[in-house]
Amino acid sequence: MGIGARIAANRQSSRRKVSIAEWGEDGKPLEIFAGVLTCHDVSRLQNKHKDFLSNMSVEAMVDLIILKAENEAGERLFTLEDKPVLMREPVLLVTRIAGEVFGSVLSVEDAEKN
Repeated sequence: MGIGARIAANRQSSRRKVSIAEWGEDGKPLEIFAGVLTCHDVSRLQNKHKDFLSNMSVEAMVDLIILKAENEAGERLFTLEDKPVLMREPVLLVTRIAGEVFGSVLSVEDAEKN
């Protein structure tokens, strides 16, 4: 296995799982899986939200959830068609989900420290 394949496999194995009771059904929470936030992800989101890392807006958090949230099989849970629904969710819920799933990169300075 080449180094590129090994890096990609490691990235895939480091997905996070978050249970969201508010979006569950039949008494079971919705489980969201998400891989690490990559340089490509940040670049893509910065093209749309210029201050993505330094001052993340709620809309940027929703776009991040749409981009990264997957089911257990690795299929995306949301599309852009879901954005209006997600934008009507409570801000504290969206903030919590974004924080739990995607970590706490609050600024470029914080990201550079790591």
